[in-house]
Amino acid sequence: MLRLAALALVLALGSGGHALAQERLTVLLDWFVNPDHAPLVIAKEKGFFADHGLEVELIAPADPNDPPKLVAAGRAEIAMSYQPQLHLQVAAGLPLRRIGTAVATPLNSLVVLADGPIKGLADLAGKKVGFSVGGFEDALLGAMLAKHGLGLDDIELVNVNFSLSPALVAGQVDAVIGAFRNFELNQMELIERPGRAFYPEEEGVPAYDELIYVAHVDTLGDARLERFMEAVEAATHWIVNHPDEAWAVFAATDPLLDDALNRKAWADTVPRLALSPAALDHHRYARFAGFLVDQGLIDEALPVGDYAVDLFDDGD
Repeated sequence: MLRLAALALVLALGSGGHALAQERLTVLLDWFVNPDHAPLVIAKEKGFFADHGLEVELIAPADPNDPPKLVAAGRAEIAMSYQPQLHLQVAAGLPLRRIGTAVATPLNSLVVLADGPIKGLADLAGKKVGFSVGGFEDALLGAMLAKHGLGLDDIELVNVNFSLSPALVAGQVDAVIGAFRNFELNQMELIERPGRAFYPEEEGVPAYDELIYVAHVDTLGDARLERFMEAVEAATHWIVNHPDEAWAVFAATDPLLDDALNRKAWADTVPRLALSPAALDHHRYARFAGFLVDQGLIDEALPVGDYAVDLFDDGD
């Protein structure tokens, strides 16, 4: 028995695979699994996490508001969140830091029916605009309208409870804010009611990272976080180099993912993935913090280091 155990150990050590002990890491997603999470799913399925000595568990939340709070409470190592929400969360006292970027451009947009009467944002005067989440979306819409001489008082806001494209298609509202350009637009195309999007970053709103990775401030020295970001970067480059093969791997993880909507969303999401996910653009984050101050969502623009870091920046 002892000789057999020794032989098994030799085979494990000499296999060159992932037989050595892996360190566990828990990542709380922002929503159910979708193409926005492609780097995480591919890193897990293709062994990039294992190659970096990690065994990563991906958990979809029951409530998408919970992941950052759970990380702040020490219940998980990493959460996926959104840059606009990060500013608000840190201002509210949550001990969080952005450690990486998943989707490097805004996905949020204002969408109208392509064949409808709204040809420009100025046409929204007196119209109904549906929304799902108040606060940031109101500020986003207000800034977009201001560029065209309108304000929130010039429209009627209607809470459509996350039923954005159905409410628009049904004629309950004339436009919706908060529609993700890689999902809602594709949903509308699939039912042959195409939409037209107006993009915040083209309408007076500073560009920002849509989807980010956050960790507790007290864990920033944990070596697992650096290895996590290295694995995510390797997976992202593999996706970009092999998008069709990567889609096949992603879709094979769950039959529910292999449908027309996710296939279209995949094609629209891959070009928006952060190729250097750990890198931090300080100016971009500071500029967006200033925008949130101007919109009255936070009281002051904190130093960038108070809410976002580059784990690989040694300060030189």
